[in-house]
Amino acid sequence: MRTISSDEFMAMGDQNTVILDVRRENDYAASAEKVPASAWKDPSKMDDWVNTLAKDAPVIIYCVRGGGVSQSVVERLQSEGINARFIEGGIEALKTASAALESK
Repeated sequence: MRTISSDEFMAMGDQNTVILDVRRENDYAASAEKVPASAWKDPSKMDDWVNTLAKDAPVIIYCVRGGGVSQSVVERLQSEGINARFIEGGIEALKTASAALESK
């Protein structure tokens, strides 16, 4: 499974899940919001951080709209044996679903 809906994500509650914001640097910088407990990782520098992720914890990632960035990052993470999925529609879908976001 490669995706999770915004509703499924919001219903997850507090689980042992790593949440990564993989918006491109300029998109991240232009936004004032992020998902609580998420860490920003530059998708263009995956080689620098992919091996820092534990393989025993699920990883949920998001970008702006759940497009090419999220898909390529999930593909890479899964190829490294990491249980990774991306939020369908990205942070924009979470905003539409009135998800609780926080200021950066």
